[in-house]
Amino acid sequence: MASISGANVKRITVACEAGMGSSVMVAKQLAKKLKDQGVTVTHTPVNQLVAADQDVVLCHRGLGGRAKQALPDSVIVMFDMFLGDLKVAQMIHDIQTDGEITGD
Repeated sequence: MASISGANVKRITVACEAGMGSSVMVAKQLAKKLKDQGVTVTHTPVNQLVAADQDVVLCHRGLGGRAKQALPDSVIVMFDMFLGDLKVAQMIHDIQTDGEITGD
């Protein structure tokens, strides 16, 4: 299982189905919350994930299998709810406090 120190996270990609709607909202919220840590947040369709583009991939659990298939050695954090998910809150906390982020 891949992991990364929160202090080493500089790029997060929110992987989505088609690149519209909910994932854009999640990416904007993350960018705002992690601005002080210098983290860049982007979003991309899960079928366009490229290993060199991010330190962490964040995606809905329904897309997790496809993300893992595309990037088997990457840190992939899966969430269940687009708003208020504890996995997302924990990832943000780990980045802000240099915790260890472990993929699902």
